[in-house]
Amino acid sequence: MRQIISMMALLACIAANGQQVNDNNTPLHLMRPANQQRYGIPTQKAVKQTIDRVLHYIDSETPAVLVDKRTGREVTRLKDIDQYTQLKQGGFRLTSYEWGVTYSGVLAAYEVTGDKAYRDYVYQRHQLLNNMAPYFQKVYEKHKTIDVNVRRVIDPYALDDAGAVCVSMIKAMLSDPSLALRERVDHYVDYIMNKEYRLQDGIFARERPQHNTVWLDDMFMGIPAVAYMGKLTGDARYYDEAVRQVKLFADRMFVAEDGLFRHGWVEAMQPHPAFYWGRANGWALLTMCEVLDVLPENHVGRAEILHLLQAHVQGLARRQHHDGFWHQLLDRADTYLEASATAIYTYCIAHAINKGWLDAKAYGATALLGWQAVNQSVNDKGQVENVCVGTGMGFDAAFYAYRPVHVMAAHGYGPTIWAGAEIIRLLQRQHPKMNDSAVQFYDEEVKTHEPIFNYDGKIRY
Repeated sequence: MRQIISMMALLACIAANGQQVNDNNTPLHLMRPANQQRYGIPTQKAVKQTIDRVLHYIDSETPAVLVDKRTGREVTRLKDIDQYTQLKQGGFRLTSYEWGVTYSGVLAAYEVTGDKAYRDYVYQRHQLLNNMAPYFQKVYEKHKTIDVNVRRVIDPYALDDAGAVCVSMIKAMLSDPSLALRERVDHYVDYIMNKEYRLQDGIFARERPQHNTVWLDDMFMGIPAVAYMGKLTGDARYYDEAVRQVKLFADRMFVAEDGLFRHGWVEAMQPHPAFYWGRANGWALLTMCEVLDVLPENHVGRAEILHLLQAHVQGLARRQHHDGFWHQLLDRADTYLEASATAIYTYCIAHAINKGWLDAKAYGATALLGWQAVNQSVNDKGQVENVCVGTGMGFDAAFYAYRPVHVMAAHGYGPTIWAGAEIIRLLQRQHPKMNDSAVQFYDEEVKTHEPIFNYDGKIRY
């Protein structure tokens, strides 16, 4: 920044003296680039302000309250729960997979910042879901019907109902063993391990939109909870199953020559089309980060998953738009720039750098550029814009290219907070520096503000 200010002063001085700018009197390489989005290195304070704004917004839109759906009156005693009781409806659903992602992102922000507002947001909602479940279970058994947002907790029908919320609860328990969430966690894991539909080789699958369809989304909806159950219990069979699932998905979905995952795979379809939907690729990358976070260092499957993550990031990085976003269809520059996928990639790349899985010099600038795009998507209210709404599966480009975007699409909120938290950690642990108008990452703190034209392991300028 000082270089640019000095350059502006020099240009003003040349103009005042009636001279024309040329290569002899002006270091033209220091001219300000015409970036459409912000570029450079954010401060930790600025990142925290952005995610604080998002937290304040979602807190106002997700009341942790039970009400009587006939009157709207609050139900304050669990013993008064009946067939008319439901979770108070705000802008988002407390029991959805999108909000499971949000709980994990908010817990990460608490871990990085120590701000108890983040912890309290999650704990209050986890405890409500856990404490209400036995009472609603009795109502469900008696009346055979129940509010759908409650039904996900006591009778999950799909991985979407179980995995993301489950893994967030396990993370909370690992952070604070006093939290009594184990019964709910066991209930979710029982569905994932024993009741979810699978193909013959055991991979998670669905019966839609075609018979025996594998969805890339289900990597995240199922696998991280299994891996974290290994961490919670110490039972190696959970680690083994998580690794097996990652490999099964990679065998069908990862297209090595492109470094990307196809969104869908239908058993009876030949050939298998590859539509590289942004958010689904985010779920895949996030799954690998989650598994590597808890998988023992000596596990036989660890190296293969790490190699897959590195190959995927290489494929993603070369397709980042120059304004920091990624496209809705990653290999189609004629599709719109989408914020939720961008936030997930930003988190994952920053996290992998902080864990030592990726080289900061190679990918640090990618992560910071991604954050600039995510930051620009957060409006003054704390809403996240440019987010694709919920998306099924298609086998043509138009299906994905024309999916709507909306600020009430829940998929953007958790990833935005998660990305911001990890960028703060990146700024704490790594050594980014503006040099010659570019973001560079160094092995040590660079204290000079002068251009560095000779770096041989020592700071020379």
